[in-house]
Amino acid sequence: MKKDFDLFMNQLAETNATLDFYTDFSKIRENVQSIEIKLNTLNYLIGKEDLAAAVKNLWDTDKSVFNVLDILIATRKEQNKKYLDDMGKAHLIHDLMNSYEGVMLFLNNTGLADFLKSKNVKNLVDYVFGVEVGLDTHARKNRSGDITELLLHRILSANGIEHRREVYSHEFPKLQAALGEDEKRFDFMIQTKRCIYLIEVNFYNGSGSKPNETARAYRELSPIVNGVKGFKFVWITDGQGWNTARNKIAEAYHNIEKMYNFESLSEFIAEIKSEM
Repeated sequence: MKKDFDLFMNQLAETNATLDFYTDFSKIRENVQSIEIKLNTLNYLIGKEDLAAAVKNLWDTDKSVFNVLDILIATRKEQNKKYLDDMGKAHLIHDLMNSYEGVMLFLNNTGLADFLKSKNVKNLVDYVFGVEVGLDTHARKNRSGDITELLLHRILSANGIEHRREVYSHEFPKLQAALGEDEKRFDFMIQTKRCIYLIEVNFYNGSGSKPNETARAYRELSPIVNGVKGFKFVWITDGQGWNTARNKIAEAYHNIEKMYNFESLSEFIAEIKSEM
């Protein structure tokens, strides 16, 4: 079938997001449950007029509960977030949790002291659940790739096409020899009576350097894979982010023999079925 680049571009999808893309509630529940006991202990501080005395009572009882205070301002200990003191010197936020004075400085200067005394929240577990939902939006970029791979997996499975995910080039000595010292991980592999198809799949919603880098890398990779007898390289990509990298995707499209979006994927599916 003759390739039609303009048609390929017109077919690019607006989104790859299913409803479960937006929030990973399982991950959020795990994050909250891991600190739930400490958050419930910190509930003692809510509504206390003499917050300093209440903090001192908790500190003397179990100072470890303050290790989770970071999350109340939507940061995590492992993120190593910093703040500037009055002298303009940078310090790790979490280091404030090593002393009673540091905890009070944190509560007063972040505004949490007034927040807790005002009873704007009744339960810190529920509050942190909301914080985690907000933080989870930052993970959407990483989930985009997972969702695209899952979409292809579902399409292949629905069509009765056996396939493997995450296949490494070292499994195929001739291919690895052609690639040299660089080991390559392919998203999918399909083996038919004709050949082994090694597949990369991705989706780009926005602009940036990544789509350009990907197009160049796959344009270089395709002839190497295709040059090894019994192997074919396939690139399935989609998303209107390609509209901002039209020249790069055009070069790839005209140089990569088997390149599809999810609209034209049916052509590849038909070819695979004919070789089964």
